[in-house]
Amino acid sequence: MGQVDARLSTGCPGLDEVIRGVIPGDNIVWQVRAAGIDGVYKPYACRFARHALGRGVSVHWFAFQAQRNWDLPPDLDEVECHILDAEQGFEHFIAHVHEVIERHGSEGVYIFDCLSDLTADWYSDAMLANFYMLTCPLVYDVGGLAFFSIIRHRHSVAATVPIFDTAQVVIDAYIHQGDTYLHPVRVQHRHHATMHMLHQVEGEALKPVASSAVVADVLAARASAEVGTARSLPDVWHQVFHHAERMLASIRAGDEPEGVSEETRERLLRMVISRDERVLDLVRAHFSMDDLLEIGRRCIGTGLIGGKAVGMLLARAILRNGDQELSQRLEHHDSFFVCSDVYYSYLVHNGIWWVRMRQGDSASLLRDAKRARQRILTGTFPPDTVRQIERMLSYFGQSPIIVRSSSLLEDNFGNAFAGKYESVFCVNQGMRDQRLRNVLSAIRTIYASAMSDEALRYRQSRGLLERDEQMALLVQRVSGTMHGNRVFPHLAGVALSHNPFVWDHSIDPRAGMMRVVMGLGTRAVDRADDDYTRIVALNQPQRSPEISQGQTQIHAQHKADILDLSANQLVSVPVRQLLNENPDMPVALLSSIDPQQRAAARARGLSGGRERVLDFRGLLAESCPFVDEMRRMLRLLEAAYQHPVDVEFTANFAADGSYRMDLVQCRPLQFLGHQRVLPPPPDIAPSALILTSPGPVVGQSRDQAITHIILVVPSPYAELPQRSRYTVARMVGKAVRACRQRDPESRILLIGPGRWGTTTPSLGVPVSFGEIAPVEAICEVMDMGGGLVPDVSLGTHFFNDLVEEDILYLAHYPGREGHLLDLERLIAADNILGSLLGEPAAELLPVLRVIPAEQVVSQGGLRLHADSMTQHATLWNITDAKSP
Repeated sequence: MGQVDARLSTGCPGLDEVIRGVIPGDNIVWQVRAAGIDGVYKPYACRFARHALGRGVSVHWFAFQAQRNWDLPPDLDEVECHILDAEQGFEHFIAHVHEVIERHGSEGVYIFDCLSDLTADWYSDAMLANFYMLTCPLVYDVGGLAFFSIIRHRHSVAATVPIFDTAQVVIDAYIHQGDTYLHPVRVQHRHHATMHMLHQVEGEALKPVASSAVVADVLAARASAEVGTARSLPDVWHQVFHHAERMLASIRAGDEPEGVSEETRERLLRMVISRDERVLDLVRAHFSMDDLLEIGRRCIGTGLIGGKAVGMLLARAILRNGDQELSQRLEHHDSFFVCSDVYYSYLVHNGIWWVRMRQGDSASLLRDAKRARQRILTGTFPPDTVRQIERMLSYFGQSPIIVRSSSLLEDNFGNAFAGKYESVFCVNQGMRDQRLRNVLSAIRTIYASAMSDEALRYRQSRGLLERDEQMALLVQRVSGTMHGNRVFPHLAGVALSHNPFVWDHSIDPRAGMMRVVMGLGTRAVDRADDDYTRIVALNQPQRSPEISQGQTQIHAQHKADILDLSANQLVSVPVRQLLNENPDMPVALLSSIDPQQRAAARARGLSGGRERVLDFRGLLAESCPFVDEMRRMLRLLEAAYQHPVDVEFTANFAADGSYRMDLVQCRPLQFLGHQRVLPPPPDIAPSALILTSPGPVVGQSRDQAITHIILVVPSPYAELPQRSRYTVARMVGKAVRACRQRDPESRILLIGPGRWGTTTPSLGVPVSFGEIAPVEAICEVMDMGGGLVPDVSLGTHFFNDLVEEDILYLAHYPGREGHLLDLERLIAADNILGSLLGEPAAELLPVLRVIPAEQVVSQGGLRLHADSMTQHATLWNITDAKSP
């Protein structure tokens, strides 16, 4: 416990006497009647500042820009005034305040404008409490002094209880019949007989009020100590919603003219939807007041609902307003929103905030991330949050649900965050307490993913470390059909309004594309190493990227992800098993008799050969409206966004063939479009060619120099044990970073066997995307055995990463017409891996090669030409380019 320091003072001797002096670290909170700072608070704050200046310490006044309409008196011109803009976000705001306090410590005095004014921008009692609960202990720890004020009867107990419980001194201030009264309601570590009585200010002195009649008169306007109905005062966020509800009800009853006030509508938008003007323009055009109020009825906690939730709701509103037939095809969304303030409050409640703040520093980005994730995974939730989640679970019953990330920056223009944060399925079976524990665990998992290495590196690469990145959550009922003890959608997938993979001249990229699977959409958005998906060009739905019918059978989907109710978990099941065991499924729409098996059975004189292959032929036929409706949907969404879009969807079919779709996500497609490039020289000498590929070529077309090739040599790599392949992957990442450190302008082409970024080393090189993000292009050499084909991964998180970082993707098929890779020339070139990374890399020299362009060609350089429209890529030596 600190000791009273006679040098310290509130600036009012009478108040000092009543509270028995000031202790280093005191945070003094004034509760006042109104926001006007010219009332009780300003004079006492100014006296506090004068005394501090008189004893030679610095005084820092934190002013809140949006509400500031007054200046300090002339004799306080030495006070350093910090003008803060709460609209810039909570993290930016608090970082500025804490930097000042940490820099000046006990040699500083800190005065704040009325904290209640912050709710004009934050719309949240919870965030007001979080700010105080983070700032008050810091002042205490450094031994400084601080003055705060808050408006009486303005805030719920969500703000007042944490503030008053954390403060060292709380003073209620009143003006009654022209006289000022002060009532110390909390004074920590000090006491005397009349300390907590009401005191009247008489000049410099404070005198206890002896008359009970006077005390009752002064306190009569004050609610009774936040008990009874006073304790149920809604917070600022809910007050705005309640006001809008009443206003809309009055309009419908004819008591008020049509039209809800624009100010109320704008407050709701900024409170719950977004602060991004581009998003707000879209929402203003398509959301009704009823839409906004319905969102409020499904919110847990306060704050914003996040980018993923906004995108899903906005897409539905666009379709409702633009095409009633399509809108009626959609399932009603059945979602709840765990708002963004719950995340910040969780960090504060569990003492994790300081780790979060240090991640704004690039130098210490990952240092404490692991410890922070562990603490998040073991943290506890405030009781009120748990009660609200319990009520949500009661609503869902035992229906499976999915808890999805919906951060503030996620799914916005320019930043998809695809796959950076977790989504967790909750099969939602068992006793109520167990189901609640599972949902809380899912929330913790997603909160922890906000501090994953991959997410932090992504934010760093996009220049977003200093932006507020609060994690809201979208909780959705799983769209699907129950077949026995299994729940899954008949169809799920990703659809893009612009097709970046033009594998045939008949394909119109503006018509869009789909990547579809049977079962949960996990196999459509994640790169499944052990399986394939169906890629559909929406203007040529029956045309497949596979070259032959036989390849179509081999490269069909073989496993489906489903929710097993009896096992209470997500499992993968063979597609043929699902088709055979569930005759009530739309088998004819999704699959066809395998012609190869049927032909083989007939050749042997057998009547079998009834096995089916998942080719979605019936779904894609002209007789089924699905493809046409998907094209219409994408066109409508793209027109509204004025930008290509990327949607995730499910579909479930009835016995009569009718179906309902569920649009579970919509976001701007992070694609730059097909840029035209001039063709390469027509007379390149065969000896100059290093690589040619007639496709797949996916990404922005380009014609540019390549400074380095990093090659994983297929044959020796195939001989490595699994553990060594992980070592190679880590060394690839180190080599990429080393090349970039030597030359920040280097342009790197990765060439390797199988799939880059695989989680299965037998199928490729298991690098993480963060390790290869700085490269120019990746080439997958289809030389891993087993008939492996490239997975262009359209619509997956891997694809979105490639697009956002503008990385070209191309594939090479050894031995196939039009494909060439001069491995002998690359292997013969000098390998700088050892000098680049040191001796530990020497044992990998036969497998991993880092080849500067000058080691491949004696003069000139290497040039990569790739055209995604013509589906052709060429790498050649520009010096030897011309044929003799």
